[in-house]
Amino acid sequence: MTTSGNKRQLIIIGGAEDKDGDSQILREFVRRAGGTKAHIVIMTAATELPRDVGENYIRVFERLGAENVRIVDTETREDATSSTALEAIAKATGIFFTGGDQARITSILKDTEIDAAIHKRCSEGVVIGGTSAGAAVMPDKMIVEGDSQTNPRLEIVEMGPGLGFLPGVVIDQHFSERGRLGRLMTALIREPAVLGFGIDENTAMVVTDSHIEIIGQGSVTIVDESDSTYNNMDQILRDEALAICGAKLHILPHGYKFDLNTRQPILSNGVTADASVPVGSASV
Repeated sequence: MTTSGNKRQLIIIGGAEDKDGDSQILREFVRRAGGTKAHIVIMTAATELPRDVGENYIRVFERLGAENVRIVDTETREDATSSTALEAIAKATGIFFTGGDQARITSILKDTEIDAAIHKRCSEGVVIGGTSAGAAVMPDKMIVEGDSQTNPRLEIVEMGPGLGFLPGVVIDQHFSERGRLGRLMTALIREPAVLGFGIDENTAMVVTDSHIEIIGQGSVTIVDESDSTYNNMDQILRDEALAICGAKLHILPHGYKFDLNTRQPILSNGVTADASVPVGSASV
């Protein structure tokens, strides 16, 4: 089963999403995966407690009405060639990456048969979700780790390859809760990307092709440095402060949208926020 139109569908969650109440974000994942006919695969590569974490999501997805939910646990790269796992992915209508350590996901899965299979399903319109570490791996270049609550410096972020479901951007999670603007800005300057997304907890970016809608309790902070006028990266040492001028900052709560092609927010009334409509935007 695939979705109509074979559009790319991603639900990228900032972590700590509601699992016991209305579960708005996970509810949207189940809905897009087929609702009561959903066949969901839970990828637990990020966590060292795959059974505990996986069973918690089974409980939520089954409560929301999914027809079939199963765990695909890959502890080693050898597991990423499992015929049983590949069969489950081939039948899935939704594939969900749990939180944990994003480096575990890429070290175990990247460039394996399972990786290729999930990308194939994504291209067929199957919804791919991820929370916390599962959100961090969505770009082609990801934040592996880094210091929070500090000013931008080259040394505070370690970058590495992601899984590439949403290439050309940088994503950070637990964003406002852990004060991660400095490390997102640093990651953007270090990588050949112009858009950075910082997702708060219990908040998600719902990506459909090139359009993003924000859902959940918090906000998504978007940094656009495509038209920035200056940075001093070539003039400083690793422990010295970055200067960044002319980057744009958008903060979008529930109901707002963003167009990846135009790099413009779309306001809650459907109007595009451009230079003549500064509401919801600021320069830094």
